[in-house]
Amino acid sequence: MIRATNLHKRFGKVTAVEDVSFTAEDGMITGLLGPNGAGKTTTLRMLYTLVRPDGGSATVDGVDVVSRPEDVRRALGVLPDARGLYPRLTAREHARYYGELHGLSGAALDKRVDELVDLLDMKDIADRRVEGFSQGERVKVALARALVHGPRNVLLDEPTNGLDVMSTRAVRTLLRRLRDEGRCVVFSSHVMQEVAALCERIVVVARGRVVADGTPDALRASTGKDNLEEAFVATIGSEQGLTS
Repeated sequence: MIRATNLHKRFGKVTAVEDVSFTAEDGMITGLLGPNGAGKTTTLRMLYTLVRPDGGSATVDGVDVVSRPEDVRRALGVLPDARGLYPRLTAREHARYYGELHGLSGAALDKRVDELVDLLDMKDIADRRVEGFSQGERVKVALARALVHGPRNVLLDEPTNGLDVMSTRAVRTLLRRLRDEGRCVVFSSHVMQEVAALCERIVVVARGRVVADGTPDALRASTGKDNLEEAFVATIGSEQGLTS
């Protein structure tokens, strides 16, 4: 379970996150939805300990992200907005390296990497250097790296951004599998189709604040809109940044 309480973050004179609170439950996919610049990425960075909040608090499985960041990192699998791959390493070497950082080794690590190669359909690229990979291939490698240690909580920033149809479908299948295994999955997006297809719960962020939090049906009911996209526009009060 991931819990954010009144998170606040400023960069100089710019307030990126003003007051964000939500709870993401285990066995559920929670979507962090909002236009570009709404504060989604900054919120996720505070949750996975890359950015220290100026105010408020956050916990992962009850562990505070500020006072115990290393313990939080062990409990998380993260797909950041910047994939950060090493061009001279192969896809398999990326997964092995991050597995070793999380204390895996030997036959257990080999087995886990092989499982991820199969799960993410990476057999054709597993032993190629990632330099020159397509966007979809790069996302698969970054996902393998994020999941190699079997985290109970998964944070993904725009996981389908730039992917083709088949790669998007593969990511959707993976997220549903993680949910069905009882993991806590949070992903940010500004793409309405992704949220509608995957999320049992939606947290809408606009201008650094949570402006709605609930199921897709509750969001539609609160705005009087039958269409989730129209409900989203009504909630944030602007169409700016919406991807149809």
